[in-house]
Amino acid sequence: MEPLYNPHGVEERWQKAWETEGLYSVEPGTGRETFVVAHPPPNVTGALHTGHALQIALADALVRWHRMRGFETAFLTGYDHAGISTQNAVEKHLASEGKTRQELGRERFVELVWEWLNTYGRTIMGQFRRMGASMDYRRERFTMDDAYVRAVMRYFVHLYRKGWIYRANRIINWCPFHETALSDLELVHEEVDDALTYVRYPFADGGEGVTIATARPATILGDVAVAVHPEDDRWRDAVGRDVVVPFVERVVPVVADERVDLEFGTGALKVTPAHDPLDFEIGRDHKLPEPSVIGPDGRMSEEAGELAGLTQEEAEERILAWIRERGQLERREAYRHTVALCERCKSRIEPLISLQWWCAMEDLKKPALEALRSGRVRYHPEPQHRFAIDSLESAPDWNISRQIWWGHQLPVWECPDGHETVEETEPEACATCGSTELTRSEDVLDTWFSSALWPFAILGWPEETTELRAWYPGTLNTTAREIIRLWENRMIFSGLELMGEVPFAHVIIHTTVLAPDGRRMSKSLGTGLDPLELIDEHGADALRYGLLRISSTQDVRFSYGAVEEGRKLANKLWNASRLLLQAGEAEEVELRPGTVEERWILARLDAARAAVEADLGSFDFAHAAHALYRLTFDDFCDWYLESIKPRLYEGDPDARATALGALERLLELLHPVMPHVTEEIWTNLPARESRLIVAPWPEPDATYADSEGALERVQDAAAIFRRSGVLVGLDEDEQRIFDAVVKPDRVSANGNAAAEIARLRKEVQRAEKMLANERFVENAAPDVVEAEREKLAKYRRELDALSG
Repeated sequence: MEPLYNPHGVEERWQKAWETEGLYSVEPGTGRETFVVAHPPPNVTGALHTGHALQIALADALVRWHRMRGFETAFLTGYDHAGISTQNAVEKHLASEGKTRQELGRERFVELVWEWLNTYGRTIMGQFRRMGASMDYRRERFTMDDAYVRAVMRYFVHLYRKGWIYRANRIINWCPFHETALSDLELVHEEVDDALTYVRYPFADGGEGVTIATARPATILGDVAVAVHPEDDRWRDAVGRDVVVPFVERVVPVVADERVDLEFGTGALKVTPAHDPLDFEIGRDHKLPEPSVIGPDGRMSEEAGELAGLTQEEAEERILAWIRERGQLERREAYRHTVALCERCKSRIEPLISLQWWCAMEDLKKPALEALRSGRVRYHPEPQHRFAIDSLESAPDWNISRQIWWGHQLPVWECPDGHETVEETEPEACATCGSTELTRSEDVLDTWFSSALWPFAILGWPEETTELRAWYPGTLNTTAREIIRLWENRMIFSGLELMGEVPFAHVIIHTTVLAPDGRRMSKSLGTGLDPLELIDEHGADALRYGLLRISSTQDVRFSYGAVEEGRKLANKLWNASRLLLQAGEAEEVELRPGTVEERWILARLDAARAAVEADLGSFDFAHAAHALYRLTFDDFCDWYLESIKPRLYEGDPDARATALGALERLLELLHPVMPHVTEEIWTNLPARESRLIVAPWPEPDATYADSEGALERVQDAAAIFRRSGVLVGLDEDEQRIFDAVVKPDRVSANGNAAAEIARLRKEVQRAEKMLANERFVENAAPDVVEAEREKLAKYRRELDALSG
């Protein structure tokens, strides 16, 4: 072994070795119990970020743990094509050359996207390798591969023929720069400073009328009604009357609707169905017209009349001037509110009514809801399970079409008479009239439509492959909470619809890691962290440990300290292993415990095994990491190795053989969390027959369970001495261990036993009082209460030791 631990050389060596030797996974169908993780596909334009790194750390810990337990593991990954993200990246590249996609045309632009991907895309797999992700890279998949495209076309046609895909005019999120519909996930929300304009709409039959408040005067041109809450006494007499819309002087009704916010503005709402989601719903329910006065490019449309072609700001100036001249502008006031922006170009999103393709959800989601309610699929933690059910129950019909060029082009062909033919591959003639003049729809599918097939399309569906038979359904998926609605639930209902079974049994929704100052991580805000830089500085094992250490059911701030703790743990383990390997020439690795500390460490190893199994089994990664830290740093290195050093230096073969056996078990327990350093040390142990990545997980062994508390008195005595300088009476073995570990002869101590007893009595009283407080016990976090109980037990033991 090298004298100093160099994580980077070790990590690179083992990444290559594991992959070259095919140890990441085994061929399907060997008959063993399976553990399948279908990892979320990163998009081809992505780079490793902290969320990815956390996903990898927790998923790979579980995969490695199950692999060691004899499961047939499949850790599957690949890329989605990230429709608009990729197109946006290539368009930026074109813009730098003074070109546009329109100049190239669709066919050449798609060719250019493929060229760009081959040059710049798909880099994240190398970054996953640096994290030590033991994925089956041989089965890497891309959602634009021919086989995957076929699966997507099959799904679309399947749903269409069941009557669940249809075309309709609905309000959607529209990006005026990219000129496409967007999903909710493709939006960001930012606070902006606008003006709230109060405008009077006079009654058509005379009178003051109704005053409304709007942040978008340009949309006044599209008003078709004014709505008030039926319980709003301010406007009770206005309901049923007509008012005149300013500028266009359109006569529209005042309607009553319970969806109107009584607290906003004057309580009266201008209804513009084509440009606001709530107004759209109100308009449809009241059967109101839907004039669209803003076009796809964000400018005023032909329906804006004399203002057609103007920007919204220019139109707003003209409208406000008209209103002022007629005395209908009551006031304007500063107004700060949140607006939706396109995630890529930061253009302000326009709610527009658009002819889009939709997937009906009512029947499709029912089996998925049953699977969630019955627990066949469980989200972790529990609040996310409830959210998943609630979001699926309220899921509206799904807008599945996009107006971009990169993606899965809809398998829809139209003849000159407007008949639509839907087939997996290009038909020879129109299915309705027989015309051979067919034009394919230019729309592409929402990226999430294809990603919904991920757990089985990556295994070869719609073909009945060996992989599909062996590995579907899978076991686990892990992701962030913001895509529960957009991806996780859709995989569940798609799997049930096409495969007849849920795609996985468990979904881990991992915590969101915030910047150290509590803000969200963002490159634009300067708060983002590059996991690769952290790996360069501390090593992949340290980063993996640190991320697991801070993982939680709540959002957490990133902790450099946790990563540094992981680095120190790796170094401590490395140095302890060097000590054992250099302590003699014997090549035996065998448990031959003959002393109290040897029986104690074997009991502690087995107790830690049980704790780690329980924690990993319940997806409690933070506690598993902490248990391994305490086992390694405190138990193995600080107590066990220090206590046997005299025997090691004397060349005791039993001490060394037993210590190597104990180290072997420790490495097995640590491997899922810190795979590189453990694998390197493992290969330096005598008589290695296999790699640690496929070595058996330690079996339960209660042989030495009675010795688990054997060092309790010694450890209490050490705590007392280090704190107060007071020595406690111990028996012969205890004194030997105390002297070897604490080395009291090197310390000039003059302890005051009476003062220490008095202090401990106060601590006991304080802890007893706190634990007697029912409000504290009931309301505090369980970990906090348990920690207080442990403190009380420790104070009592130390008090007994000093008083005895």
